[in-house]
Amino acid sequence: MRILMIAALMTSAFGLTGTAVAQDAALSGRVDRLEREMRAVQRKVFPGGAGQTVEPQIVPESNTTVPGTPSGSPLVDLGARVAALESQSAALIGQIEQAQYRLRQLEDAFSAYKRSTDARIKALEETASAVAVRDPIVPAADVAVATPKPATSKPAAEAPAPKPATTAAAGGARAQQVAAIEKPNSGDAAEDGYTYGFRLWQAKLYPEARRELEAVATKYPKHRRASYAQNLLGRAYLDANAPSLAAVAFYQNYKTNPNGERAPDSLYYLAQALVKLKKPSTEICKVYGELTQLYGDKLSAEMTAGVAKGRTEQKCK
Repeated sequence: MRILMIAALMTSAFGLTGTAVAQDAALSGRVDRLEREMRAVQRKVFPGGAGQTVEPQIVPESNTTVPGTPSGSPLVDLGARVAALESQSAALIGQIEQAQYRLRQLEDAFSAYKRSTDARIKALEETASAVAVRDPIVPAADVAVATPKPATSKPAAEAPAPKPATTAAAGGARAQQVAAIEKPNSGDAAEDGYTYGFRLWQAKLYPEARRELEAVATKYPKHRRASYAQNLLGRAYLDANAPSLAAVAFYQNYKTNPNGERAPDSLYYLAQALVKLKKPSTEICKVYGELTQLYGDKLSAEMTAGVAKGRTEQKCK
């Protein structure tokens, strides 16, 4: 009888040991797979090199006894913890893959935007080049100094005598007009230069205004007023009946500073300069299209109405 009891106990012990070994082998395989997945996650999160791991911020206290009845054997608890860790690892890998997919989408969208912008800028460059080639740049017609006329073959008695006093008087009157314009002195050279150029432009002293505005745009290209100065420079040429020079100034402002505050205005007045140059409607409509596509939400009510009127006059589609 004792022999039978001993044999039964040994059989039970061996059976339990075999079950424990089988469970331990299964758990070991899961832990190995989990370690491989975590290493893969670390390679994605820390591609710079080894040694960079995520340390837990909350560490369990040692020698702490949890009150209550344990839910199971240590092996069962460890298996539950490994299963939870596996679930978290799978979720983390999924988030990384989604982030990589969104990054690829952003890169594709930026590449498409860059190609579209480059194409539009190239089209405007071709328009500006055509203007420069067909209408060579000439000096503005509003220069105050009179050009001397060539000598005639008439007798001295018939030739009118020169009047230097009159010319000097005219030059003195213009100098007085320029001197009457107040020069601001706020301490900001770019702001003061633009304000002074604007006042000269308002007084219709276009050559003097152009000198001040061109100096601001050249010396302070990163200043906020650079866009204002370059745009007003084009308007000074346009008001002086020099549309070729105006078109070059407007296009230069849009090309070099497309995010400037007066870039939309430059495109608007560029279309007007092309109209004065009697350019084809296709070129003018191209400028109007560029203006509404890039700056439609930034246009004033007056400029929006002007664009609509210009598109109607040019029969833009």
